[in-house]
Order: sequence, then structure tokens, then C-alpha cells
Amino acid sequence: MKTFGLTLVVIVLSASSLIAVSEADEAKIQALVMQRNITELKAMGPGILPVLIRMYPVSDESRKAAIAGILYGLGWKSPEAKTVLMADVHTPNQNLRLDVQYALGRVSSDVDVVDVLLDNMRNDANPLFRDKAACALAYDQIHLTEKQKVHLYEGLIGALDDPKLDVRSIAALALNIQTGQTKGFNANAAPAQRQVAIQEWRKWLDEYRSRW
Repeated sequence: MKTFGLTLVVIVLSASSLIAVSEADEAKIQALVMQRNITELKAMGPGILPVLIRMYPVSDESRKAAIAGILYGLGWKSPEAKTVLMADVHTPNQNLRLDVQYALGRVSSDVDVVDVLLDNMRNDANPLFRDKAACALAYDQIHLTEKQKVHLYEGLIGALDDPKLDVRSIAALALNIQTGQTKGFNANAAPAQRQVAIQEWRKWLDEYRSRW
């Protein structure tokens, strides 16, 4: 379900500042969204963003999921896109939730996006949503600065001490994907052994933080 993301050029876009598209183009955008045709939509340029953002709140859950998937694929930073997606970050609809969780880091570098994904990873009642929030944290925070990554790493390290085994496991995997390190952490180990590795992670984080 989850694939490695491509490195994308950071583009900061404000929907209010973009040139309006024609009615014909708007109809074309709507058709391409339902086809999830990211290639053609990207070729139309950033002017499609206001249309997508207007479409999202008035769409049914299926079309919302399609729009979120398009925003994920475009990878264009947009405060307006983040705002509409955040409205569904706790939806019980599986397809929509997964598309929203994946898309948020590709439209925003705000730390409240990191925080809501960390909360979903640790506290959502559905293990699938927990797991895919961790995937989003591991792969999709493409606009974060190095300083902002401190906040992400701090949250993931905090989750290594979670009472739930699956949360400890996915937090450790996300850290490994983000940093290439494990610090010898084993989610199944005894609490005392886990604490040794967690202390190593905290020491590493202090050193990392000092550079930024």
C-alpha cells in the first residue's frame, strides 16, 4: 500500500495568489481528479490548486480521498490544502484517512501536522491507522527543515516508551527510516533494556538539536 516517495522540489503556494482557471479547465480538473491522473494535473500547473481546495470540502468521501491522493502526488506546499485536509485527519473512513495522513506532510511543514500524526500513531483505536500514521511520519514529511525534524524525532523517541508493542515497533521503524539508525532498540525487549537504548536515542537527539 505504501511506496517510497520521490524527492520533490519545494514549492510554496498560496491558493489566493494563483491565476484562476477557465470553466473548461475546471471541468477537466474535476474529471482528472476522479481518474487520479496526477501526470496531466501536474502538467496544468499550480493554478489547479484553488480548484482542488474548493472541491474538497463539498465532495463526498470518495472524491475527497481522490483529491487527497492528488495533493500527495503533486507535493506542492499549500497552507490552504493543509487546512482542508486537517478536517479529516480523524475520519473513520479508511481510504480517506490513509490518503489524508499521507498527503499532509506533502503540503505542509507545520509542526501541528507532525503532532497530529504522532497522536494518531500512538492513540488511534485502529491499529491500521496507527501503522499508516507512522508511515507518513517516516516517508512523507518532505518539507520539514532540519530544525523541525528535531520535533519529529523527539516525538518518535518518546513513542519508544509506549505501553503498546505495535507503537514501539512502528516508532522504531520510522526512526530507522528517517535516520538510518536503531541504537540497538528492540521493541520486544525487557523495559530495562529498552531504556538503555532510549537513553542512547535521547543523547543522540541532544547532539542533533545542538547543531540546529
